[in-house]
Amino acid sequence: MTETRNRPRHRRSRSALAVGVPLALTAAGTLAYGTDLGLLGEGAQQQASAATAAAPAWATATADGFASVNSLGQNGTYGGRDGQIVTVKTQADLEKYATAAEPYVIVVAGTINMNPVGKEIKVQSDKTIVGSGTSGHIVGGGFFLGSGVHNVIIRNLTIRDSYQGVWNDKDHDFDAIQMDGAHHVWIDHNDLRHMADGLIDVRKDSTNVTVSWNKLSDNNKTFGIGWTGNVKTDITVHHNWFRETEQRNPSTDNAAHAHLYNNFLEDVAGTAIKSSYGNYSRGRTAMVLENSYFQGMNNPVIKDATATLVQRGNVFSGTSGRNESGGTAFDPKAYYSYTLDAAANVPSLLKSGAGPRGSIGTTTAAASTKAATTLTVAKDGSGQYTTVQAAVNAVPANNASRVVIAVKPGTYRELVKVPANKPHVTIQGTGGSRKDTVIVYNNAAGTPKPGGGTYGTGGSATVAVEADDFQARNLTISNDFDEKANQNLSGHQAVALRTAADKVFLDGIITEGDQDTLLLDTAAKDRLGRVYVRNSYITGNVDFIFGRASAVIDRSVITLKKRWDGTSAGYVTAPSTAANRKGILIANSAVNGDVSASSFFLGRPWHAGGDATLDPQTTVRNTTLSAAVKSTPWTDMSGFSWKDDRFAEYKNSGPGSGAASANRPHLTDAQAAGQEVADWLGDWTPTAS
Repeated sequence: MTETRNRPRHRRSRSALAVGVPLALTAAGTLAYGTDLGLLGEGAQQQASAATAAAPAWATATADGFASVNSLGQNGTYGGRDGQIVTVKTQADLEKYATAAEPYVIVVAGTINMNPVGKEIKVQSDKTIVGSGTSGHIVGGGFFLGSGVHNVIIRNLTIRDSYQGVWNDKDHDFDAIQMDGAHHVWIDHNDLRHMADGLIDVRKDSTNVTVSWNKLSDNNKTFGIGWTGNVKTDITVHHNWFRETEQRNPSTDNAAHAHLYNNFLEDVAGTAIKSSYGNYSRGRTAMVLENSYFQGMNNPVIKDATATLVQRGNVFSGTSGRNESGGTAFDPKAYYSYTLDAAANVPSLLKSGAGPRGSIGTTTAAASTKAATTLTVAKDGSGQYTTVQAAVNAVPANNASRVVIAVKPGTYRELVKVPANKPHVTIQGTGGSRKDTVIVYNNAAGTPKPGGGTYGTGGSATVAVEADDFQARNLTISNDFDEKANQNLSGHQAVALRTAADKVFLDGIITEGDQDTLLLDTAAKDRLGRVYVRNSYITGNVDFIFGRASAVIDRSVITLKKRWDGTSAGYVTAPSTAANRKGILIANSAVNGDVSASSFFLGRPWHAGGDATLDPQTTVRNTTLSAAVKSTPWTDMSGFSWKDDRFAEYKNSGPGSGAASANRPHLTDAQAAGQEVADWLGDWTPTAS
């Protein structure tokens, strides 16, 4: 981010302050600051409202497989995570929220008997429908996703019993989940059984679908894909347990890319249901079938002459009939990353992990069956890895459970990137102080890249985090770019830490730099990115807390630093908040440093790229301000007036605080009630792990 921008002025008519809806969380009132934050008060933190707490902690997870791919204007599948969480127990309420235009996380907390039998609720885009523990049952009906419906997650439900007494029913199209022309859909951890027609029907060019960790049983026409002359469907089917299902397990017709792995197909001898076939690649389907387990199945794998089917690593036990493959198909890793379980382990893994779970803390059943993994890093070779990045590289793609990277004391001069497909990572220093473990590098925006060009502001980061549910604690992240020695270089922005993800928890760390130290961003302008910084130090001089994330700096010390030439002047925050989002909240903290009095602004509005639709926000509340803070603490930037955006204070103290005025707006008590820490975090309660 440049220090100044010569953009035309765009004025907008809007109140300078936005009022949110308060949640039940109160901040600590009094803080005592030690030399290393050892005396920081923890504060009195209450739990969120009961309505928020009703949702499982994993209700806002995102999909893997083809549902995670950026296409058709939809970057991955995250359902209703940006919307309100509601709990339903009746068909009327379920239908009300599922068919609404707004995003919702809908928690089904009981048995809903569909009336009339066979009714399929027409789900609209941006929805997560999730069962509460194992109590969410949909009986006698299901869900329909029509043309253009997208970004839908259906998890942890039991959908059952629309069966009308005819096994090969031609008259009752009563499916559990049917989609006609939908895209970006994730069906995960459900128990689907005993329906009149299909358990899952993916039809009419529906695409970017992932079906994972489900139990499908007691059915005839189980799982159909395709039924179109076009070859458009991209689908991932992994870790599903097919038990006592006759046909379509699945049947895949004219799918452009069908990736099936780690599924368990079981036909138990002596039961009334006999399998006619297992996985079927037909039409012009390109199928890759990996590390699945077939037990007792008739015709376990079949293909048409016009289809392609590549098999790798599958196990066949007690099977008979056709087992076919042929053609080259495609490479799934060209589209997304994934990790295979050993085929021999699949039956036990799915018997314990498929279907609804009583409690899941992270993305999939693997999270409930696998303990958190710890990887150790030590420069002296006493750990598993000698660099932090090597440990990050060792984290499996799309990992489902927490991986802690324990970094022994030392200075690690390296660049670290945690990519988007490696969530649930913690980087933690193991020393007695956060100063003992240091990750540092010295790139700046104008630093030449080895392959040509320059790094740019975001690319200059020493540590870059693009993965959700990231945590860092007890370490220092620094950018020690030397501005004085590089005055001929254009672009002195030098980021220490960049986050572009949701649910980022920075707990007890130090971030050090000069200009643009801490970039708190989101994965995209329309994506939510919440960051909670607690008990930490942030040091810099120009716009050194900036970006479009909904970020909280809580119970921390913000240290103002002189410029390279010894002068005192700067800006603490430069938010680039999207309209209708929360920006930067500094609460219960201290702003100080060895700089001149009245030399620093608290913030200015960064309209990145001259985007007049942005609505930057910084609120500073219940914070001690040193004399370094100007009496008019906000200023314009690049032709945009701070008065057109959202900048305010509330109950600050210290010599840098001041009375309310036209140039120093204060929140009213009513407005402040809507700008608490919990209003920024929403349904997320940061917990150390």
